[in-house]
Amino acid sequence: MNLRNIAIIAHVDHGKTTLVDQLFRQSGTFRDNQRVEERAMDSNDLEKERGITILAKPTSIEWEGTRINIVDTPGHADFGGEVERILSMVDGVILLVDSSEGAMPQTKFVTGKALALGLRPIVVVNKVDRPDQRIQEVLDEVFDLFVSLDATDEQLDFPVLYASGRNGYASEDPDRREGTLTPLFQKIVDHVPPPALDVDAPFTFLVTLLDRDNFLGRVLTGRVNSGTVKVNQPIHALDMDGKVIETGRASKIMTFQGLERVPTDEARAGDIISLAGLTVATVSNTIADTSVTEAIQAQPIDPPTLSMRFAVNDSPMAGREGSKVTSRMIRDRLFREAESNVAIKVTESADRDSFEVAGRGELQLGVLIETMRREGFELGISRPRVLFREDENGKKLEPYETVIIDVDEEHSGTVVEKMNLRKAEMTDMRPSGGGKTRITFSAPSRGMIGYHGEFLSDTRGTGIMNRLFEKYGPHKGPIEGRKNGVLISNGAGEAQAYALGPLEDRGILFVGHGEALYEGMIIGENAKTDDLEVNPMKAKQLTNFRASGGKDDAIRLTPPKKMTLEQAIAYIDDDEMVEVTPKTIRLRKRFLDPHERKRQKRSAEAA
Repeated sequence: MNLRNIAIIAHVDHGKTTLVDQLFRQSGTFRDNQRVEERAMDSNDLEKERGITILAKPTSIEWEGTRINIVDTPGHADFGGEVERILSMVDGVILLVDSSEGAMPQTKFVTGKALALGLRPIVVVNKVDRPDQRIQEVLDEVFDLFVSLDATDEQLDFPVLYASGRNGYASEDPDRREGTLTPLFQKIVDHVPPPALDVDAPFTFLVTLLDRDNFLGRVLTGRVNSGTVKVNQPIHALDMDGKVIETGRASKIMTFQGLERVPTDEARAGDIISLAGLTVATVSNTIADTSVTEAIQAQPIDPPTLSMRFAVNDSPMAGREGSKVTSRMIRDRLFREAESNVAIKVTESADRDSFEVAGRGELQLGVLIETMRREGFELGISRPRVLFREDENGKKLEPYETVIIDVDEEHSGTVVEKMNLRKAEMTDMRPSGGGKTRITFSAPSRGMIGYHGEFLSDTRGTGIMNRLFEKYGPHKGPIEGRKNGVLISNGAGEAQAYALGPLEDRGILFVGHGEALYEGMIIGENAKTDDLEVNPMKAKQLTNFRASGGKDDAIRLTPPKKMTLEQAIAYIDDDEMVEVTPKTIRLRKRFLDPHERKRQKRSAEAA
């Protein structure tokens, strides 16, 4: 059978997963009467809620006798660990760009990886029916992007299609607003080469994705690089240096049909398959016939740049909502995550009650925490910190990011001022049409922690910020953190409106009447720079004297400020933590006892 392997790359929200839905429908993968959820490829709950792709997923369709394996890739830099490996499984890429937003930084990240591997892209300008489309400028931007990424002449001579994923049409004519996706299917078959691999050589297979199945155990996914594999064939796993890690049998081989994995007896070079039967092999290992001694070269993975401490929840309210609260459960879960997600590194602390989890960015670690709390875990999370390095002269280096910001012109001054405070350097500023400005910065990752919420307030929710790992560069010195102190509860009990009323003058409250509190819990933000211990539980003394002059009016409280998980993690300081349980997110001081806090502060100042 004719075979084509392609990946779809695009920026977040440019319509990649919707386009795949339409390819399913028009190739007959779904029956006409089959009820299929929108954005079927985003099957994980968090992907549906956030509208982003987190996990890369292979799928397969058949069109006029050609089998097309499609891999839907994440568009977010934090999940870039997935993208690099997937591109080694495919022979072509579809680059999807929005007809108004154009080539975005995330597109640059993945496209750079694809061009470096020698893949020849098909460019699809999506959402051509947008009223604010600027198709020609967007194509010029894509061309400039390819040139800046050192594309070859062959790669620069890319075919272009104009499409609307939602309405299910593509065409070589930019003015067409109807039809089907047949031109896209045809272009994939004509432009993407079939896998040029040796079917007669011994079997080799590079693992690019790993997941677990309750019945099959470890399931390894990747592309067969050479030869054929049959069920129950003896195989072994090699690490990157060619050392044998384990030996076993291919107990189950599965190929993809639509969204489903279906068992097969045999797979040949070029097929994208899932394989079960090994217990140790992991991502970037080579699975091969026992006669093979040389490993396939795997893509190196960009290093983690940010870490957080995941600790056992030791607050007075621990264990009330979650079912998974012990360090052993947390340890097993984190090591399982690190096993399948190569962009995450987990190290255990000496006291075994906390774990240092390093990843690509706040979003990636935030998704992991959110997933764990939905599974019933309770955790204490520290403030994110960046991972420093040293150069050969012993100088301190820190990670930098390219930050691209699109804002209305009226807000650009505020954004530039705030970014300067965070030690960012502006590298480019240009109008991007429609009264908007695009500003590019090179910023230390440290300065960007916690800025996103402030950025949305400053731009009244209209700004768009995209961040991308750039390099390790010289340390920029101290960066000013949060200016305000916090209001800390001085005891345990229920918050009372009578006590909260007067506290509103002191700052912004995070708790409302009737909420359970404990000593050391953060209940609000102080309007001043220092921390303040307060009593939010003081109830009104009841007497049988009636107050004169109608002073007994009900207290009207402003609704408390409730933070999302990401906001809470971005808000806390070094001596604070976020308590995460399945139902509640609370802020607290790391040391709940005020005397212990003072002792720690004194020793920190002395150090």
